[in-house]
Amino acid sequence: MRSSARQLGRYVVVVLVLVAVVFIYRHVPANPTTVALTFLILVLLTAAFWGFRVAMALSVLATAAINFFFLPPVGTFTIADPQNWIALLAFLVTAVVASNLAERARNEAEKATEQRQNVEHLYDLSQKLLTVETVPELMNAIPVFVLESFGGSGVALISNVKPTIYRSTADVSIDAETLRNTLARGESTQQNGVNYFPVRLGVRSVGALAIKGLEIPRQTADAIGSLVGTAIERTRAVDELATSRAARESEQLRSALLDSVTHEFRTPLTSIKASVTTLLEGSLADAAARAELLTIINEETDRLNRLVGEAAEMARLDSRVITLQRRQFALSEVVETVLDEQISTLRKHPVTVELPKGLPPVYADFDRIRQVLTHLVENAAKYSENDTPIRISAELKGDFIVTSVADRGPGIDSFEQTLIFDKFYRGEKQRYAAAGTGMGLAISKVLIEAHGGTLTVVSQIGQGSVFSFTLPISGERS
Repeated sequence: MRSSARQLGRYVVVVLVLVAVVFIYRHVPANPTTVALTFLILVLLTAAFWGFRVAMALSVLATAAINFFFLPPVGTFTIADPQNWIALLAFLVTAVVASNLAERARNEAEKATEQRQNVEHLYDLSQKLLTVETVPELMNAIPVFVLESFGGSGVALISNVKPTIYRSTADVSIDAETLRNTLARGESTQQNGVNYFPVRLGVRSVGALAIKGLEIPRQTADAIGSLVGTAIERTRAVDELATSRAARESEQLRSALLDSVTHEFRTPLTSIKASVTTLLEGSLADAAARAELLTIINEETDRLNRLVGEAAEMARLDSRVITLQRRQFALSEVVETVLDEQISTLRKHPVTVELPKGLPPVYADFDRIRQVLTHLVENAAKYSENDTPIRISAELKGDFIVTSVADRGPGIDSFEQTLIFDKFYRGEKQRYAAAGTGMGLAISKVLIEAHGGTLTVVSQIGQGSVFSFTLPISGERS
Protein backbone atom coordinates (compact mmCIF):
# COMPACT_ATOMS: atom_id res chain seq x y z
CA MET A 1 0.00 0.00 0.00
CA ARG A 2 2.75 2.39 0.94
CA SER A 3 4.69 1.50 -2.24
CA SER A 4 1.63 2.22 -4.43
CA ALA A 5 1.11 5.61 -2.81
CA ARG A 6 4.77 6.45 -3.36
CA GLN A 7 4.53 5.48 -7.03
CA LEU A 8 1.38 7.56 -7.51
CA GLY A 9 3.12 10.51 -5.92
CA ARG A 10 5.92 10.21 -8.47
CA TYR A 11 3.44 10.36 -11.36
CA VAL A 12 1.86 13.47 -9.85
CA VAL A 13 5.25 15.14 -9.48
CA VAL A 14 6.12 14.31 -13.10
CA VAL A 15 2.88 15.88 -14.34
CA LEU A 16 3.45 19.00 -12.25
CA VAL A 17 7.00 19.39 -13.55
CA LEU A 18 5.78 18.96 -17.13
CA VAL A 19 3.10 21.62 -16.57
CA ALA A 20 5.72 23.94 -15.09
CA VAL A 21 8.04 23.54 -18.08
CA VAL A 22 5.17 24.15 -20.52
CA PHE A 23 4.13 27.24 -18.60
CA ILE A 24 7.68 28.64 -18.63
CA TYR A 25 8.24 28.06 -22.33
CA ARG A 26 4.83 29.50 -23.20
CA HIS A 27 5.94 32.78 -21.66
CA VAL A 28 9.61 32.61 -22.61
CA PRO A 29 10.16 32.40 -26.35
CA ALA A 30 11.81 29.07 -27.31
CA ASN A 31 11.84 26.91 -30.41
CA PRO A 32 10.52 23.32 -30.36
CA THR A 33 14.05 21.88 -30.37
CA THR A 34 14.90 23.60 -27.08
CA VAL A 35 11.65 22.37 -25.55
CA ALA A 36 12.29 18.81 -26.76
CA LEU A 37 15.83 18.78 -25.31
CA THR A 38 14.53 20.07 -21.96
CA PHE A 39 11.94 17.31 -21.82
CA LEU A 40 14.59 14.75 -22.80
CA ILE A 41 16.76 15.81 -19.86
CA LEU A 42 13.75 15.45 -17.54
CA VAL A 43 13.06 11.98 -18.94
CA LEU A 44 16.67 10.89 -18.33
CA LEU A 45 16.63 12.19 -14.74
CA THR A 46 13.30 10.52 -14.08
CA ALA A 47 14.54 7.19 -15.42
CA ALA A 48 17.73 7.43 -13.38
CA PHE A 49 15.95 8.05 -10.07
CA TRP A 50 12.40 6.68 -10.43
CA GLY A 51 12.62 3.97 -13.03
CA PHE A 52 11.48 3.17 -16.54
CA ARG A 53 7.70 3.24 -16.03
CA VAL A 54 7.54 6.80 -14.73
CA ALA A 55 10.01 7.93 -17.40
CA MET A 56 7.91 6.22 -20.10
CA ALA A 57 4.79 8.04 -18.91
CA LEU A 58 6.71 11.33 -18.97
CA SER A 59 7.95 10.58 -22.51
CA VAL A 60 4.39 10.11 -23.82
CA LEU A 61 3.09 13.19 -22.01
CA ALA A 62 6.05 15.27 -23.19
CA THR A 63 5.46 14.18 -26.81
CA ALA A 64 1.82 15.20 -26.56
CA ALA A 65 2.73 18.53 -24.91
CA ILE A 66 5.25 19.40 -27.62
CA ASN A 67 2.68 18.66 -30.31
CA PHE A 68 -0.16 20.58 -28.63
CA PHE A 69 1.70 23.64 -27.32
CA PHE A 70 4.75 24.15 -29.54
CA LEU A 71 4.15 22.73 -33.06
CA PRO A 72 1.91 24.58 -35.53
CA PRO A 73 -0.98 24.71 -35.54
CA VAL A 74 -0.60 25.43 -31.77
CA GLY A 75 -3.51 24.41 -29.54
CA THR A 76 -4.44 21.32 -31.55
CA PHE A 77 -3.04 17.84 -31.97
CA THR A 78 -2.99 18.33 -35.73
CA ILE A 79 0.48 18.26 -37.35
CA ALA A 80 0.64 20.49 -40.38
CA ASP A 81 4.22 19.79 -41.43
CA PRO A 82 4.94 16.09 -42.18
CA GLN A 83 8.53 16.60 -40.99
CA ASN A 84 7.22 17.25 -37.50
CA TRP A 85 5.90 13.68 -37.44
CA ILE A 86 9.47 12.47 -37.86
CA ALA A 87 10.68 14.89 -35.17
CA LEU A 88 8.03 13.77 -32.66
CA LEU A 89 8.67 10.11 -33.41
CA ALA A 90 12.43 10.62 -33.05
CA PHE A 91 11.88 12.40 -29.72
CA LEU A 92 9.63 9.63 -28.41
CA VAL A 93 12.02 6.84 -29.47
CA THR A 94 15.00 8.72 -28.04
CA ALA A 95 13.19 9.33 -24.77
CA VAL A 96 12.11 5.68 -24.44
CA VAL A 97 15.54 4.26 -25.31
CA ALA A 98 17.29 6.75 -23.04
CA SER A 99 14.87 5.89 -20.22
CA ASN A 100 15.59 2.21 -20.66
CA LEU A 101 19.36 2.75 -20.64
CA ALA A 102 19.18 5.05 -17.63
CA GLU A 103 17.12 2.53 -15.66
CA ARG A 104 19.49 -0.26 -16.65
CA ALA A 105 22.44 1.79 -15.44
CA ARG A 106 20.58 2.51 -12.20
CA ASN A 107 19.82 -1.16 -11.71
CA GLU A 108 23.43 -2.13 -12.36
CA ALA A 109 24.62 0.48 -9.87
CA GLU A 110 22.16 -0.77 -7.26
CA LYS A 111 23.20 -4.36 -7.93
CA ALA A 112 26.88 -3.45 -7.61
CA THR A 113 26.18 -1.60 -4.36
CA GLU A 114 24.23 -4.57 -3.02
CA GLN A 115 27.02 -6.97 -3.97
CA ARG A 116 29.61 -4.73 -2.34
CA GLN A 117 27.53 -4.56 0.83
CA ASN A 118 27.10 -8.33 0.81
CA VAL A 119 30.85 -8.80 0.44
CA GLU A 120 31.45 -6.40 3.32
CA HIS A 121 28.89 -8.23 5.45
CA LEU A 122 30.44 -11.60 4.58
CA TYR A 123 33.89 -10.31 5.47
CA ASP A 124 32.58 -8.93 8.76
CA LEU A 125 30.96 -12.29 9.52
CA SER A 126 34.15 -14.20 8.67
CA GLN A 127 36.22 -12.00 10.99
CA LYS A 128 33.77 -12.52 13.85
CA LEU A 129 33.71 -16.28 13.33
CA LEU A 130 37.50 -16.38 13.63
CA THR A 131 37.35 -14.91 17.15
CA VAL A 132 35.67 -18.02 18.61
CA GLU A 133 37.77 -21.12 19.25
CA THR A 134 35.46 -23.72 20.81
CA VAL A 135 32.44 -25.45 19.29
CA PRO A 136 29.93 -24.68 22.09
CA GLU A 137 30.82 -20.98 22.08
CA LEU A 138 30.70 -20.86 18.28
CA MET A 139 27.26 -22.48 18.04
CA ASN A 140 25.83 -19.90 20.42
CA ALA A 141 27.65 -17.05 18.69
CA ILE A 142 26.79 -17.82 15.04
CA PRO A 143 23.12 -16.61 15.14
CA VAL A 144 24.21 -13.43 16.92
CA PHE A 145 27.05 -12.81 14.45
CA VAL A 146 24.81 -13.36 11.39
CA LEU A 147 22.18 -11.01 12.82
CA GLU A 148 24.81 -8.33 13.54
CA SER A 149 26.39 -8.61 10.09
CA PHE A 150 23.30 -8.90 7.86
CA GLY A 151 20.39 -7.60 9.93
CA GLY A 152 16.91 -9.06 10.08
CA SER A 153 14.72 -9.69 13.10
CA GLY A 154 16.06 -13.08 14.17
CA VAL A 155 18.40 -15.95 13.30
CA ALA A 156 18.38 -19.63 14.31
CA LEU A 157 20.91 -22.43 13.75
CA ILE A 158 20.89 -26.21 14.02
CA SER A 159 23.84 -28.57 13.47
CA ASN A 160 24.06 -32.19 12.43
CA VAL A 161 25.73 -33.12 15.74
CA LYS A 162 23.12 -32.04 18.28
CA PRO A 163 19.37 -31.43 17.86
CA THR A 164 19.68 -28.21 19.85
CA ILE A 165 18.44 -25.07 18.08
CA TYR A 166 20.58 -22.01 18.78
CA ARG A 167 18.82 -18.64 18.48
CA SER A 168 20.05 -15.06 18.32
CA THR A 169 17.48 -14.19 21.00
CA ALA A 170 15.23 -16.43 23.05
CA ASP A 171 12.03 -14.95 21.59
CA VAL A 172 12.85 -15.61 17.92
CA SER A 173 9.80 -17.34 16.41
CA ILE A 174 11.17 -19.73 13.79
CA ASP A 175 9.56 -23.04 12.89
CA ALA A 176 11.84 -25.72 14.31
CA GLU A 177 10.44 -28.49 12.13
CA THR A 178 11.12 -26.57 8.92
CA LEU A 179 14.66 -25.89 10.12
CA ARG A 180 15.23 -29.61 10.78
CA ASN A 181 13.79 -30.51 7.38
CA THR A 182 16.15 -28.04 5.73
CA LEU A 183 19.06 -29.79 7.46
CA ALA A 184 17.79 -33.21 6.40
CA ARG A 185 17.06 -32.31 2.75
CA GLY A 186 19.86 -29.82 2.25
CA GLU A 187 17.57 -27.52 0.25
CA SER A 188 16.67 -23.85 0.71
CA THR A 189 13.09 -22.75 1.30
CA GLN A 190 11.08 -19.71 2.39
CA GLN A 191 8.03 -19.67 4.65
CA ASN A 192 6.21 -16.82 6.38
CA GLY A 193 8.97 -14.32 5.76
CA VAL A 194 11.73 -16.66 6.98
CA ASN A 195 14.58 -17.86 4.76
CA TYR A 196 15.77 -21.41 5.51
CA PHE A 197 18.99 -22.61 3.89
CA PRO A 198 21.56 -25.35 4.55
CA VAL A 199 25.00 -24.87 6.09
CA ARG A 200 27.42 -26.77 3.89
CA LEU A 201 30.98 -27.97 4.02
CA GLY A 202 31.65 -28.75 0.39
CA VAL A 203 28.68 -30.86 -0.70
CA ARG A 204 27.96 -32.15 2.81
CA SER A 205 25.26 -30.48 4.89
CA VAL A 206 26.50 -29.87 8.45
CA GLY A 207 23.65 -27.66 9.64
CA ALA A 208 20.88 -25.25 8.68
CA LEU A 209 20.25 -21.54 9.20
CA ALA A 210 17.02 -19.56 9.35
CA ILE A 211 16.97 -15.77 8.94
CA LYS A 212 13.75 -13.90 9.63
CA GLY A 213 12.78 -10.50 8.25
CA LEU A 214 15.45 -10.26 5.56
CA GLU A 215 15.50 -10.99 1.83
CA ILE A 216 18.75 -12.76 0.96
CA PRO A 217 19.97 -13.57 -2.58
CA ARG A 218 20.70 -17.23 -3.21
CA GLN A 219 24.41 -16.62 -3.73
CA THR A 220 24.68 -14.69 -0.47
CA ALA A 221 22.81 -17.42 1.41
CA ASP A 222 25.18 -20.04 -0.04
CA ALA A 223 28.18 -17.92 0.97
CA ILE A 224 26.86 -17.52 4.53
CA GLY A 225 26.25 -21.26 4.76
CA SER A 226 29.74 -22.01 3.48
CA LEU A 227 31.38 -19.59 5.93
CA VAL A 228 29.44 -20.96 8.87
CA GLY A 229 30.12 -24.57 7.85
CA THR A 230 33.84 -23.91 7.51
CA ALA A 231 33.92 -22.18 10.90
CA ILE A 232 32.13 -25.09 12.60
CA GLU A 233 34.47 -27.63 11.05
CA ARG A 234 37.52 -25.51 11.95
CA THR A 235 36.57 -25.27 15.62
CA ARG A 236 35.76 -28.98 15.73
CA ALA A 237 39.19 -29.75 14.31
CA VAL A 238 40.82 -27.38 16.82
CA ASP A 239 38.93 -29.02 19.70
CA GLU A 240 39.92 -32.50 18.52
CA LEU A 241 43.53 -31.39 18.11
CA ALA A 242 43.58 -29.82 21.57
CA THR A 243 42.08 -32.96 23.11
CA SER A 244 44.58 -35.15 21.29
CA ARG A 245 47.46 -32.89 22.26
CA ALA A 246 46.34 -32.77 25.89
CA ALA A 247 46.08 -36.55 26.00
CA ARG A 248 49.52 -36.91 24.42
CA GLU A 249 51.09 -34.39 26.81
CA SER A 250 49.39 -36.05 29.75
CA GLU A 251 50.80 -39.39 28.69
CA GLN A 252 54.25 -37.86 28.24
CA LEU A 253 54.06 -36.28 31.69
CA ARG A 254 52.96 -39.56 33.25
CA SER A 255 55.84 -41.34 31.55
CA ALA A 256 58.30 -38.67 32.61
CA LEU A 257 57.03 -38.75 36.18
CA LEU A 258 57.21 -42.54 36.29
CA ASP A 259 60.73 -42.62 34.83
CA SER A 260 61.96 -39.84 37.10
CA VAL A 261 60.40 -41.11 40.30
CA THR A 262 61.40 -44.71 39.56
CA HIS A 263 65.01 -43.66 39.08
CA GLU A 264 64.99 -41.47 42.18
CA PHE A 265 63.35 -44.15 44.33
CA ARG A 266 65.88 -46.79 43.32
CA THR A 267 68.90 -45.11 44.96
CA PRO A 268 67.47 -44.61 48.49
CA LEU A 269 65.77 -48.01 48.39
CA THR A 270 69.09 -49.63 47.49
CA SER A 271 70.83 -47.84 50.37
CA ILE A 272 68.09 -48.78 52.82
CA LYS A 273 68.11 -52.40 51.64
CA ALA A 274 71.90 -52.69 51.99
CA SER A 275 71.90 -51.11 55.45
CA VAL A 276 69.03 -53.26 56.73
CA THR A 277 70.65 -56.42 55.33
CA THR A 278 73.92 -55.63 57.08
CA LEU A 279 72.14 -54.97 60.37
CA LEU A 280 70.12 -58.17 60.12
CA GLU A 281 73.24 -60.24 59.50
CA GLY A 282 74.55 -59.06 62.87
CA SER A 283 78.10 -58.87 61.57
CA LEU A 284 78.67 -55.38 62.97
CA ALA A 285 79.82 -55.32 66.57
CA ASP A 286 80.78 -51.65 66.49
CA ALA A 287 77.97 -49.47 67.83
CA ALA A 288 79.25 -46.50 65.81
CA ALA A 289 78.99 -48.48 62.57
CA ARG A 290 75.47 -49.57 63.43
CA ALA A 291 74.54 -45.97 64.24
CA GLU A 292 75.93 -44.85 60.88
CA LEU A 293 73.80 -47.42 59.07
CA LEU A 294 70.73 -46.33 61.01
CA THR A 295 71.52 -42.73 60.11
CA ILE A 296 71.69 -43.72 56.43
CA ILE A 297 68.33 -45.47 56.73
CA ASN A 298 66.84 -42.40 58.40
CA GLU A 299 68.22 -39.98 55.79
CA GLU A 300 67.18 -42.13 52.84
CA THR A 301 63.71 -42.57 54.33
CA ASP A 302 63.45 -38.79 54.59
CA ARG A 303 64.54 -38.59 50.97
CA LEU A 304 61.82 -41.04 49.93
CA ASN A 305 59.29 -39.09 51.92
CA ARG A 306 60.38 -35.89 50.17
CA LEU A 307 60.05 -37.52 46.74
CA VAL A 308 56.55 -38.73 47.53
CA GLY A 309 55.69 -35.29 48.87
CA GLU A 310 56.93 -33.59 45.70
CA ALA A 311 54.87 -35.92 43.52
CA ALA A 312 51.76 -35.31 45.63
CA GLU A 313 52.42 -31.57 45.65
CA MET A 314 52.73 -31.51 41.86
CA ALA A 315 49.44 -33.38 41.53
CA ARG A 316 47.72 -30.82 43.78
CA LEU A 317 49.21 -27.92 41.86
CA ASP A 318 48.13 -29.45 38.54
CA SER A 319 44.57 -29.54 39.87
CA ARG A 320 44.96 -25.91 41.03
CA VAL A 321 44.36 -26.90 44.66
CA ILE A 322 46.58 -24.34 46.42
CA THR A 323 45.77 -23.22 49.94
CA LEU A 324 47.85 -20.38 51.38
CA GLN A 325 47.97 -19.57 55.09
CA ARG A 326 49.24 -16.01 54.82
CA ARG A 327 50.66 -14.02 57.66
CA GLN A 328 53.28 -11.36 58.19
CA PHE A 329 56.74 -12.52 59.16
CA ALA A 330 60.30 -11.33 58.87
CA LEU A 331 62.26 -12.80 56.00
CA SER A 332 65.10 -13.54 58.41
CA GLU A 333 62.84 -16.07 60.17
CA VAL A 334 62.40 -18.27 57.15
CA VAL A 335 66.09 -17.92 56.19
CA GLU A 336 67.22 -19.05 59.66
CA THR A 337 64.76 -21.96 59.60
CA VAL A 338 65.99 -23.19 56.22
CA LEU A 339 69.67 -22.89 57.19
CA ASP A 340 69.05 -24.84 60.41
CA GLU A 341 67.26 -27.59 58.49
CA GLN A 342 69.95 -27.78 55.79
CA ILE A 343 73.04 -27.93 57.97
CA SER A 344 74.12 -31.29 56.55
CA THR A 345 73.41 -30.18 52.97
CA LEU A 346 75.41 -26.97 53.36
CA ARG A 347 78.29 -28.28 55.43
CA LYS A 348 80.67 -28.15 52.45
CA HIS A 349 79.63 -24.65 51.33
CA PRO A 350 80.27 -21.34 53.06
CA VAL A 351 76.94 -19.49 53.24
CA THR A 352 76.64 -15.71 53.34
CA VAL A 353 73.37 -14.04 54.36
CA GLU A 354 72.86 -10.39 53.40
CA LEU A 355 69.59 -9.01 54.74
CA PRO A 356 69.49 -5.21 55.09
CA LYS A 357 68.38 -3.73 58.40
CA GLY A 358 64.87 -2.36 58.54
CA LEU A 359 63.60 -4.78 55.91
CA PRO A 360 59.79 -4.84 56.28
CA PRO A 361 57.99 -8.14 56.88
CA VAL A 362 56.54 -10.11 53.99
CA TYR A 363 52.91 -11.22 53.76
CA ALA A 364 52.97 -14.86 52.70
CA ASP A 365 52.56 -18.49 53.70
CA PHE A 366 55.57 -19.27 55.89
CA ASP A 367 55.69 -23.01 55.14
CA ARG A 368 55.32 -22.47 51.38
CA ILE A 369 58.12 -19.91 51.28
CA ARG A 370 60.28 -22.20 53.42
CA GLN A 371 59.62 -24.92 50.85
CA VAL A 372 60.68 -22.64 47.98
CA LEU A 373 63.80 -21.33 49.72
CA THR A 374 64.76 -24.86 50.79
CA HIS A 375 64.63 -26.06 47.21
CA LEU A 376 66.71 -23.14 45.92
CA VAL A 377 69.34 -23.65 48.64
CA GLU A 378 69.45 -27.41 48.01
CA ASN A 379 69.90 -26.81 44.28
CA ALA A 380 72.68 -24.30 44.92
CA ALA A 381 74.54 -26.85 47.05
CA LYS A 382 73.74 -29.82 44.81
CA TYR A 383 74.98 -28.33 41.55
CA SER A 384 78.01 -26.43 42.90
CA GLU A 385 81.50 -27.71 43.60
CA ASN A 386 82.45 -28.23 47.23
CA ASP A 387 83.80 -25.19 49.08
CA THR A 388 82.15 -22.76 46.63
CA PRO A 389 80.14 -20.02 48.37
CA ILE A 390 76.37 -19.62 48.44
CA ARG A 391 74.88 -16.20 49.05
CA ILE A 392 71.34 -15.47 50.28
CA SER A 393 70.33 -11.82 49.92
CA ALA A 394 67.26 -9.62 49.85
CA GLU A 395 66.34 -6.07 48.87
CA LEU A 396 63.23 -3.91 48.87
CA LYS A 397 61.82 -2.91 45.47
CA GLY A 398 58.59 -0.95 45.68
CA ASP A 399 55.94 -3.00 47.46
CA PHE A 400 57.89 -6.24 47.05
CA ILE A 401 60.92 -7.85 48.63
CA VAL A 402 63.26 -9.59 46.19
CA THR A 403 65.01 -12.61 47.69
CA SER A 404 67.96 -14.15 45.82
CA VAL A 405 70.03 -17.32 46.15
CA ALA A 406 73.35 -17.14 44.28
CA ASP A 407 75.84 -19.94 43.66
CA ARG A 408 79.10 -20.48 41.80
CA GLY A 409 77.94 -23.53 39.91
CA PRO A 410 78.46 -24.37 36.22
CA GLY A 411 75.70 -22.00 35.11
CA ILE A 412 72.75 -22.53 32.81
CA ASP A 413 72.78 -21.60 29.13
CA SER A 414 70.24 -19.10 27.81
CA PHE A 415 68.14 -21.73 26.02
CA GLU A 416 67.72 -23.92 29.10
CA GLN A 417 66.86 -20.91 31.25
CA THR A 418 63.50 -20.80 29.46
CA LEU A 419 62.84 -24.49 30.21
CA ILE A 420 64.05 -25.18 33.74
CA PHE A 421 60.73 -24.12 35.30
CA ASP A 422 58.84 -26.73 33.25
CA LYS A 423 57.72 -29.88 35.01
CA PHE A 424 60.27 -32.73 34.96
CA TYR A 425 62.79 -30.74 32.92
CA ARG A 426 66.42 -31.14 33.92
CA GLY A 427 69.37 -29.59 32.14
CA GLU A 428 71.65 -31.70 30.00
CA LYS A 429 74.55 -31.29 32.45
CA GLN A 430 72.50 -31.27 35.65
CA ARG A 431 70.68 -34.54 34.99
CA TYR A 432 74.00 -36.42 35.19
CA ALA A 433 75.63 -34.28 37.89
CA ALA A 434 73.10 -34.93 40.67
CA ALA A 435 69.91 -36.79 41.44
CA GLY A 436 66.59 -35.02 41.03
CA THR A 437 63.06 -35.26 39.65
CA GLY A 438 62.75 -31.94 37.83
CA MET A 439 59.69 -31.03 39.91
CA GLY A 440 61.20 -28.66 42.47
CA LEU A 441 61.50 -25.52 40.36
CA ALA A 442 58.10 -26.08 38.76
CA ILE A 443 56.51 -26.37 42.21
CA SER A 444 58.40 -23.32 43.47
CA LYS A 445 57.32 -21.20 40.51
CA VAL A 446 53.63 -22.06 40.99
CA LEU A 447 53.83 -21.33 44.73
CA ILE A 448 55.49 -17.94 44.22
CA GLU A 449 53.01 -16.97 41.50
CA ALA A 450 50.18 -17.97 43.85
CA HIS A 451 51.52 -15.26 46.19
CA GLY A 452 51.41 -12.70 43.37
CA GLY A 453 55.18 -12.80 42.87
CA THR A 454 57.63 -14.06 40.26
CA LEU A 455 60.48 -16.58 40.20
CA THR A 456 63.30 -15.88 37.75
CA VAL A 457 66.87 -16.93 37.05
CA VAL A 458 69.92 -15.07 35.80
CA SER A 459 72.81 -17.32 34.87
CA GLN A 460 76.05 -17.33 32.95
CA ILE A 461 78.03 -20.39 31.90
CA GLY A 462 81.00 -20.85 34.21
CA GLN A 463 79.93 -18.01 36.53
CA GLY A 464 77.02 -19.53 38.43
CA SER A 465 73.31 -18.77 38.77
CA VAL A 466 71.11 -16.39 40.74
CA PHE A 467 67.51 -17.45 41.44
CA SER A 468 65.28 -14.63 42.65
CA PHE A 469 61.66 -14.49 43.81
CA THR A 470 59.45 -11.58 44.85
CA LEU A 471 56.92 -11.39 47.70
CA PRO A 472 54.49 -8.61 48.72
CA ILE A 473 55.30 -6.78 51.94
CA SER A 474 51.74 -6.03 53.11
CA GLY A 475 48.42 -7.82 53.40
CA GLU A 476 46.75 -5.19 51.22
CA ARG A 477 48.26 -6.86 48.15
CA SER A 478 47.16 -10.40 49.01
